[in-house]
Amino acid sequence: MRKQFLLLLILFIPFAVFSQDSSTTAVFNWTVKANKLADKKYELLFSSTGGAGTQVFAPSQDLDGTASVELIFNDSSIQLESFVATGNTKTITSPLFNNKQLMVSEGNANWKAVVEFKNAVPAQLLGKLSVFFNRGEEFSPDLPFAFNTVLEGGVASGIKIKIAALDIKNPVNNCGDEGTQNKSILAVFLLGFLGGLIALVTPCVFPMIPVTVTFFTKKSQSRSKGISNAIFYGLFIFLIYVAITIPFHIASKTISPEIFNNISTNVWLNLIFFAVFVLFALSFFGLFEIVLPSSIANKADSKSGLGNVAGIFFMAGTLAIVSFSCTGPLLGTLLANVANEGPWPLTAGAAGFGLALGLPFALFAMFPNWLQSLPKSGGWMTDVKVVLGFVELALAVKFLANADNVMQWGILKREIFVGMWILISAMIVLYLMGWLKIGHGSPVKKFSKIRIAFIVLFAATTLYLMPGITNTRAASLGLMSGFPPPLSYSIYKHHVLITEGIKPLHNEYEKALAHAKAEHKPLLIDFTGWACVNCRRMEEKVWTNKEVDSLMRTKFVVVSLYVDEKTKLPSTEQTVYKTSSGNNKPILSVGDKWATFQTENFNATSQPQYAIINADEIALTKTKFYTPEPTEFANWLKCGLEAFDKIKK
Repeated sequence: MRKQFLLLLILFIPFAVFSQDSSTTAVFNWTVKANKLADKKYELLFSSTGGAGTQVFAPSQDLDGTASVELIFNDSSIQLESFVATGNTKTITSPLFNNKQLMVSEGNANWKAVVEFKNAVPAQLLGKLSVFFNRGEEFSPDLPFAFNTVLEGGVASGIKIKIAALDIKNPVNNCGDEGTQNKSILAVFLLGFLGGLIALVTPCVFPMIPVTVTFFTKKSQSRSKGISNAIFYGLFIFLIYVAITIPFHIASKTISPEIFNNISTNVWLNLIFFAVFVLFALSFFGLFEIVLPSSIANKADSKSGLGNVAGIFFMAGTLAIVSFSCTGPLLGTLLANVANEGPWPLTAGAAGFGLALGLPFALFAMFPNWLQSLPKSGGWMTDVKVVLGFVELALAVKFLANADNVMQWGILKREIFVGMWILISAMIVLYLMGWLKIGHGSPVKKFSKIRIAFIVLFAATTLYLMPGITNTRAASLGLMSGFPPPLSYSIYKHHVLITEGIKPLHNEYEKALAHAKAEHKPLLIDFTGWACVNCRRMEEKVWTNKEVDSLMRTKFVVVSLYVDEKTKLPSTEQTVYKTSSGNNKPILSVGDKWATFQTENFNATSQPQYAIINADEIALTKTKFYTPEPTEFANWLKCGLEAFDKIKK
């Protein structure tokens, strides 16, 4: 049962972020309206209809430590003065709660809440109502009712989302990037292919290669038939891994376009990935195995002997299932790291992974003599798993750092993060030297060339990382730029490298726009995120370039808008915005505002994205995405300045 639970976490938690059970419906249909009682005081009238025989517990009662009704406002400064039932109610003796006398409403419910605002009263009040009900023998919570009601005399939201004058498809100068920018599909495919090659040399897959190829070549009626069967086998492995990503494509058509970005920046999801990757590491260390339920493997294996194409498909499915304990962590690592880029990079990564796994079976069937050159299975495969376990631990630290950066908890500041990676890298060296025993690894009797190469690699990595914990210029770690937290998130109060970076004057669009107008300069908008790796790379490797630095400091007003900033907006700025696609999107946090601002005006959800406009909000260029070449980025900035001068003239 524990293994199945771990499997569900690994495979299905990403979908929980953006999927709901469409068959689940609320028991009660609620409506709410607000009446002004006095300055900053309002009454909220909740009414609902429920099915016959349904009882809903009235508010302000204790159900053995649980509130019968929970009323939560998106602004925590709002005070709830009273909450009572005003319609027909009855008192029941509830056997569920030690025969306590409790008040319920049957069928219809009418409740009144009186609230007072400490701060300015917003024009819209957003919140959530959660209740418990009885229906026959069923006791259950109802689905939360999210409400949005208008408050008479409230202050209208000052949020500006849509820029009417902006037309990024027809800028003044036609320079910049076309469309949206995801990681190169080819690059992700190659990363997936590399992951698949690594999976090939794990104990779950490698011994299967000669056994399976021999089966196809010797059990088939002819050599050509054996080759074709092996090709089908490899093709089906490829298709099975591609099929894993189909739900992401379905979800992308029905959910907010920012959902994939939210996957990478969602605090709870990053914490879940942290826990899952720690479990992956412990599995690789030999503490336990994460496997699919044996019933699934047995069912697939029972159909693999059909003797036709369908049988070959089930053989491929059996391999995918039984090798899950080795391939799952590798594929999961890849998919988790490109999830924010949308469904196609996910498919490209899975396709590369499946191709690398399936291709050897077809090639060895065509050239069976190659089997003689394969190394024998042995203890070296255990070493591969243990090293991969340490790599999984390093990735787990990265996911924890993502959550910490977004929430600014101060747990994994830059030097702590680097220190943990130093420790992990050093432990890999100690393990490969035979000085650290983990799992079922055999004593090191001989140092092969490959082992020595990996010892040198990780020893060099350890030495390279060590300056990263110091307050020196060597702490920049240029080769790892973007992976550690930013230099501004440091244990040192004044890091020597901080003064060398660009410090955007603003993180509020309206203030930056007013500044640009006063200074007669173009506005450079930087859409960024706390958990954005490529954003840190741009700031640390491109923005510090002498020419780029000079242009940004002297010729532009720079504003950085963090799309994953979790700080709540004041109640007067919280609203529900109708997007251009017709969806109603709650704008509750600073990140909600800037993510929607980016999507609605610049047609992108990935970061970093850069835009240059003038004080009249006219697009001077096309937008620019991740650009690791400083000269290219500088040329784009110059193009924006030329467009700005055109308009002035």
